[in-house]
Amino acid sequence: MRKSLITTAVLGALAAPSFVFAADAAPASDFTASYNVGLFSQYIFRGLTQTNNKPALQGGFDVNHKSGLYIGGWASNVSWLRDNQGYVTNGGVYSSGGSLEIDIYGGFKTDVKGIGIDLGALQYYYPGAHNQLYDKANTTELYGALSYGWLQAKVSGVVSKDAWGFGKKYNVNSGGDDERGTYYAELNANIPLADTGLTALIHVGRQEFNQAKIDSASPDASYTDWKLGLTKGFDGGLNIGAFYTDTNISTANAAANWTYANKNIGDSTGTVFVQKTF
Repeated sequence: MRKSLITTAVLGALAAPSFVFAADAAPASDFTASYNVGLFSQYIFRGLTQTNNKPALQGGFDVNHKSGLYIGGWASNVSWLRDNQGYVTNGGVYSSGGSLEIDIYGGFKTDVKGIGIDLGALQYYYPGAHNQLYDKANTTELYGALSYGWLQAKVSGVVSKDAWGFGKKYNVNSGGDDERGTYYAELNANIPLADTGLTALIHVGRQEFNQAKIDSASPDASYTDWKLGLTKGFDGGLNIGAFYTDTNISTANAAANWTYANKNIGDSTGTVFVQKTF
């Protein structure tokens, strides 16, 4: 009888309408991923050109979990590490390599009653060998941001002893220790302009170094920067844009800290770009 029951069950199943066998749609993944690549007329970081006003190819990826956790990576060519810096005549911050910046980051995002919260950590990594007159350019930051609508406020704090080549070695005669405590505070606005498809970019930031100065008589490297720009998005993830940047870096500050390849890398400048997201 058992064989009979099994046979009946199998035949019944085979005779059932086809929708009985249709598998349920695969559940949506808990993860989403996106990618981006862009060509910029130069790479500007916190108001400073990183490529001596020359083009930069940049790209990255982001992986997000529905819980709000995320990780990502990003890279760009740079030149400032190999450009001769200010008072140093025998080379730049790096003696070899120093042509690439790689950023690795991770954190958590959530929304509370319309207010976005973003907390995370970011590692700036510059492959190569640094000049013994300088500290390593590799830098670690923790950051926190609040956003509402098109407005964002963000603070990033350095937790590594070195910060972009500044540190104990750079503070030759100032008795400084390291750059932990250096921070960058910024306000950002991405404002949609009615139905034009354009978005206005407004930014102001303050880079405050802990002890970055050559000696006690020299100005430290701290400064304020700002940016104004426009972007336009197209179907398929294509974005184009342009922005203007400037800083309040003084002549003395530039001479001591921000002169690379015989120019103040914080001078006012314009940048255009085209970027594709996937």
